[in-house]
Amino acid sequence: MAKKSVASLQKGEGKGHTKVIKMVKSPKSGAYTFREEIVANEQTKEFFNRK
Repeated sequence: MAKKSVASLQKGEGKGHTKVIKMVKSPKSGAYTFREEIVANEQTKEFFNRK
C-alpha cells in the first residue's frame, strides 16, 4: 500500500468505510460476476438492497 493510505489507516480514519463485494448473476449468460465498492459503514445495507 502507499504510504498515505497506511498512515490514514493508522490514524483510524479508514474505519468509517467498508469494502463490500456482491455477487451478481448476468441475465444474458447466467454467469456470476462480482461487484466491489468501498462505501461508508452506514451505506452497506443500501448497497446490498439495490439491484
